[in-house]
Amino acid sequence: MLYDILLADLKKQYEFSGQLTRNPNWWGLIKGIMNPRFTPIILFRISNYLFIHELKVLARLISLVNFILFGMEIAMRCKIGKGLYIPHTFGIVMGAQSIGENAVIYHGVTIGAQSMDISYSEDKRPIIGNNVVIGSGAKVLGGITVGNNVIIGANAVVTKDISDNMIMGGIPATVIGTRNIEE
Repeated sequence: MLYDILLADLKKQYEFSGQLTRNPNWWGLIKGIMNPRFTPIILFRISNYLFIHELKVLARLISLVNFILFGMEIAMRCKIGKGLYIPHTFGIVMGAQSIGENAVIYHGVTIGAQSMDISYSEDKRPIIGNNVVIGSGAKVLGGITVGNNVIIGANAVVTKDISDNMIMGGIPATVIGTRNIEE
């Protein structure tokens, strides 16, 4: 299962780099370790896998490596669907309850509780749907739900639920349009 998720993540890397016909495989994963856009995803996936399988000390160590090398703090217990793409990795905090498939998350994004939550209470954490794009510097905070096919603009601050297919922007975030899925 970890292998399949990593292949889906690698496929998303290929798509965004214009290599639409390239098929992900083991060799691509090995080469992906040297890609600063993909290595943090590999590290998170391994950390999450170890956490799920009760190897928490190893999981924390891998998570710490991700934090030190890439400036990314991703909660080991955060459930993130396949097809994750992070074009610029620095300054990201991901402490969601869950993030769906095919998420694109830019630099400087914070996803997590609205107030201090060291114990990681899931009800204080966002649930993010599938095919969501979160722009640079955006904040998604609290026990809210972000629907499928949502775009959250750069520097937007989201603290309320968002329906499917919305385009959000501003502080606080408001609807600035709707997303045509067929585009």
